[in-house]
Amino acid sequence: MSAASNGPSTSASSRELTHRRSAPLATPTDLAARATQDISAVLNAVLADVFALYLKTKNFHWHMSGPHFRDYHLMLDEQATELFAMTDPLAERCRKLGGPTLRSIGHIARTQRVLDNDAEYVEPADMLAELRDDNHGMAAQLRTAHDLCNEHRDIASAAMLEVWIDETERRTWFLFESTRNGGGAGRTTLAT
Repeated sequence: MSAASNGPSTSASSRELTHRRSAPLATPTDLAARATQDISAVLNAVLADVFALYLKTKNFHWHMSGPHFRDYHLMLDEQATELFAMTDPLAERCRKLGGPTLRSIGHIARTQRVLDNDAEYVEPADMLAELRDDNHGMAAQLRTAHDLCNEHRDIASAAMLEVWIDETERRTWFLFESTRNGGGAGRTTLAT
């Protein structure tokens, strides 16, 4: 084949590639366009928070110290693993609905509501209390997402969120019990 005969087909391939790159990710769904937009937005916000909380939990896991090091270190590793397990199903759920999902660390940073903790040193009790409050807040965000999914009749997303609400409440409970003062009869309140 001569170079001249490859010219038009190369140009056609180039145009086709350009078209495919600019085509929307139009996954078919029976949900209304507004539902796809709303649900994808709320699930992406949850996903950004899960990534942020995962990294904070691993940060505290790596930097744990003190007499309860082993127990706290292992508990935080278990909790981080549980959080990371949420990420792929959340992102794929957005895509199944025809919506976009997070694309980068920068996208996560712009979307997350969980605050980072870059402190050089954090007391172990403060680590656990901060994670307890973050998980408590995440449970509320998951409930909000669940309500929106129910409003749009997205049963599959709602069912996934129900499991994660339970897991998040369990993490909150474990962190709460780990931070309680053993001698006090009072109830520790969580930040809202």
